[in-house]
Amino acid sequence: ASVAVPMFGNMINSSKISATKSELESLKRAIVGNPRVVAGGELVDRGYQGDVGTAPAQLADLVTKPVAVASYNRITRIGWNGPYIENSNGDYLKNAWGNNYVYDQSGRTMKSINGSDTITVTF
Repeated sequence: ASVAVPMFGNMINSSKISATKSELESLKRAIVGNPRVVAGGELVDRGYQGDVGTAPAQLADLVTKPVAVASYNRITRIGWNGPYIENSNGDYLKNAWGNNYVYDQSGRTMKSINGSDTITVTF
């Protein structure tokens, strides 16, 4: 039993790390799009940045249109065309341990911090 409990704890931590990495990649795709999704020679999944022209000021902008951003215009293909990620009651803002992601628009990074462990994704 003394061996099984630490191993079980490591498995849980490992699954939380995997879930957090996966969610950070989903957030990244919501911001910058997916260059592999093309239809008729045109990029279809442009993400927030491709539609608006800049990275969101905060992660919440992926779900709710910011006041200062125009609505999407189908002719010019410019403007907020979200939501870019499922809201899930705000769960997209937190890592698997329940800690808020650290988002830095100007540094183009998102971080998950859990104690001394940090996972960083650049976009």
